Amino acid sequence: MNKKFVIEDESHAEWQGEYDSFEDAVKELEKRRDIPWNEKPNVCPCTSWKTCGRSYEIIEFNTDTRPWKEINRQLVLEVSSKESKWFLK
Repeated sequence: MNKKFVIEDESHAEWQGEYDSFEDAVKELEKRRDIPWNEKPNVCPCTSWKTCGRSYEIIEFNTDTRPWKEINRQLVLEVSSKESKWFLK
């Protein structure tokens, strides 16, 4: 089975990139964890961005099917003006 791992900001239904492995997607989110909430790519696209936040999930897809079939979804990182919260152990 061929797979892709997609970072999605679940709060805004925005895909934030496709990766060949879960580990590659986690590495990208580790970088974003250290970026302030009001700087790209963490700044929200909505007009209420000052009080909003990003909720990053990694979604695993089977790419052998059209459309891709979702296999798993995991919340990894939330970023807001209040805090950054990491959900992986």
